[in-house]
Amino acid sequence: MNKGQLQAIWIKRMKRGPMDKASFATLLAGKGIVGNANQGGKRQVTIIEEEVWQGLMKDLHADLDPSSRRANLMVRGISLVKTSDQILTIGNCRLRILGETKPCERMDEAFSGLREAMKANWGGGAFAEVLNDGEISVGDLVSWEEV
Repeated sequence: MNKGQLQAIWIKRMKRGPMDKASFATLLAGKGIVGNANQGGKRQVTIIEEEVWQGLMKDLHADLDPSSRRANLMVRGISLVKTSDQILTIGNCRLRILGETKPCERMDEAFSGLREAMKANWGGGAFAEVLNDGEISVGDLVSWEEV
């Protein structure tokens, strides 16, 4: 699909800290989400797909909140698989997908077997760099920028 919607935003106050749900967030180019523990570098923002998360929960017979993934954003209606170097637009903000987010051992802390289940087909989502300053809100349209 070419168009989707931003379903959720989470901001992590500190490394290994809680994921705080938010209705909006401010993005800074080259930095990430204002108030998020991870700033700069390649993993400025992490993104998961709602459909993939729901599929994982069904396959594992689990019912974890998607914040357990510890991603910053959850989108619906748009695939992140093999999208490196593509530009994802959320509202007026542009994010360059830099790669697949590999699941870490914390996933098995949340639910035994989750880490392995996430390894296929970008199941852990994607990470991106922020290309322009702006504000995003739950409900914003999400689409791929045409090259």
